Amino acid sequence: MWYGEYQHTLDDKERFILPAKFREKLKTLDKKTLFVTYGFEGCLAFYPEATWREIETKVSSIPFTKKEGRNFSRLFYGGACEVEIDSQGRITLSERYKKFAQIKREIVIIGIGNRIEIWDKTRWDEFCRENKERFEEIAEDLFDG
Repeated sequence: MWYGEYQHTLDDKERFILPAKFREKLKTLDKKTLFVTYGFEGCLAFYPEATWREIETKVSSIPFTKKEGRNFSRLFYGGACEVEIDSQGRITLSERYKKFAQIKREIVIIGIGNRIEIWDKTRWDEFCRENKERFEEIAEDLFDG
């Protein structure tokens, strides 16, 4: 599981380096690649293979006869690819992913348990401003029932 928030800057080749703690976690996995796709709220979501396969099972259970199911599958899978991490722990962001997440240069890398999210720093700061004050309210809605 990945945890924490880390700020980085893309280099001249549009690469970022995964935090050391994340690289250590990757060493424990069978496959040293991640699957990336469009995330929610405008971020990019990176998944290890085992988690990706679990999500594939869930997404494949969505009835293709439902328009929203088809739309979700198209966007989720259409935006996906397997990315390699180089020997120094760097990942290159394609122009398509940078455009989707509105990434310029400064990014925030967030460990969200079973996935890693990459955000443009400005967008992450906006998300935090809009949601941090509601943190307790959100928890009550999700866990009290």
